[in-house]
Amino acid sequence: MPAKKGEKPAAKPTAEGESKDAKSAKKTPKLKVLPNGFKTTVRRSVIARSLAMKALKAQHKMTHGLHTNSRRKVMTKTRFRRPKTFIPTRNPKDRRFEIPKRNKLDAFRIIRKPLTTEAAMKKIESNDTLVFLVDPRSNKTDIKAAVQKLYSIKVARVNTLNCPRNVKKAYVKLPHDVDAMEVANRIGII
Repeated sequence: MPAKKGEKPAAKPTAEGESKDAKSAKKTPKLKVLPNGFKTTVRRSVIARSLAMKALKAQHKMTHGLHTNSRRKVMTKTRFRRPKTFIPTRNPKDRRFEIPKRNKLDAFRIIRKPLTTEAAMKKIESNDTLVFLVDPRSNKTDIKAAVQKLYSIKVARVNTLNCPRNVKKAYVKLPHDVDAMEVANRIGII
């Protein structure tokens, strides 16, 4: 008969001569008591072996260290190259190496000559701009410093133009309060 709602189903009939206690006794083997007080079904020899392995591993770590898994780098080339870090003190045999190098781009080397073409004259009259031929290796800051040193004039800004045949032109813009015609007369352009 099926069980009603809220009731437990009826227990199955057991074989003759068997009781519930006998079934449970068959399934669970007898427990062995170890010297440390734990109960176990494992053999003592297995436990002793595992304890010995743990002790060996601990001893190995103490003697060899923890990080022993790092592999050695295999050398695949015939040369062993390292960067050279040794810097010996200077001991020149020839005197020319002892002499300090002078600045090859001084003010007289930077500014080669002023341009006096019609286009350059027009720039002087209308834009307050002087035009110079300069060394191709010089930059705008070098040109500005050279003009200020040689001609003792203030410079607003410098524009440069790289021309063919290794020629570089510098357009030196003067401030508004400075007249470019007067400066050109003083320099000797006009």
